[in-house]
Amino acid sequence: MYHRFEENKYPSTNIKIDIFQKHLNIIRENDLSFLNPNNFKLEFNKVSEKKKILLTIDDAFSSFYLNAWPILKKDRIPFILFVSTEAVGKSGYMTWDEIIEISKEDFVFIGNHSHSHEYLVKYEFEEFEKDILKSIKIFEKNLGHNPKFFSYPFGEYSLDQKKYISKNFDYAFGQHSGVIDLNKDKYELPRFPINEKYGDLERFKFLINLLPIQYKAIIPEEKFLLDTNNPPKLIIEFFNDQPNIDKINCFSNEGGEWKNSQLYYKKDKIEVIFEEKFLPRRGRINCSVQDKDGWGWLGTQFTLN
Repeated sequence: MYHRFEENKYPSTNIKIDIFQKHLNIIRENDLSFLNPNNFKLEFNKVSEKKKILLTIDDAFSSFYLNAWPILKKDRIPFILFVSTEAVGKSGYMTWDEIIEISKEDFVFIGNHSHSHEYLVKYEFEEFEKDILKSIKIFEKNLGHNPKFFSYPFGEYSLDQKKYISKNFDYAFGQHSGVIDLNKDKYELPRFPINEKYGDLERFKFLINLLPIQYKAIIPEEKFLLDTNNPPKLIIEFFNDQPNIDKINCFSNEGGEWKNSQLYYKKDKIEVIFEEKFLPRRGRINCSVQDKDGWGWLGTQFTLN
């Protein structure tokens, strides 16, 4: 997941264009191909021995159109561009003419990123619904259809909001880290955020070689926390044949500081025990394991009131 390109005064959401080009080169050098979202449904529902990389760009900043788009267009590298409809045409953002222009390419897909790009998880449900419906109408007016892909602003959502999105879209992406496999929830798809701090070449090489830790469910399904359920009781349920459960380690930012989490290993389950509350606005948990095939990874994210 990328945002800005060569907007160096925003390091938390920016990537330098020469580093972005090196990212693309590293993907090729590792003999990996780019996933065309046209084939997302097919790829999602099958077991593949060959990993593919899906590029996503959030917010449709002008810097994407000016700096990254010429590179992606030249090599016909597929991607999804997630657009918040309220920002289109404003200073620093792409226009509808530019969005329509790139959408005509068969390797480009436009995704819905809400209308306002506000902290929708704090909206009353009716206000949230109004925001999404407004974005859908604007997409239908300008593109002739509502995109099938959605990404949650800031990766934040409540269970009710996720259920609503599932009725209007085919897939939805968060901002928790992880590798997509056929067992992942189609409306909680992980992505690795890339920026200046977390986009250095060594880390990028590590990320593209990660494997999914496959699991059946993460409980609770509700990812919006109140004081009454913070910290949550987190349980990761695995499949019967999941190997090396007892070798999985997890760490979280409970209490505002990254630390190893206390784990109870049970048959086909891991219970994660948090000793401190998560601090606003997000609680993150990442788990990893190394075996003969390499490093496996899973992540999840909670949002706080």
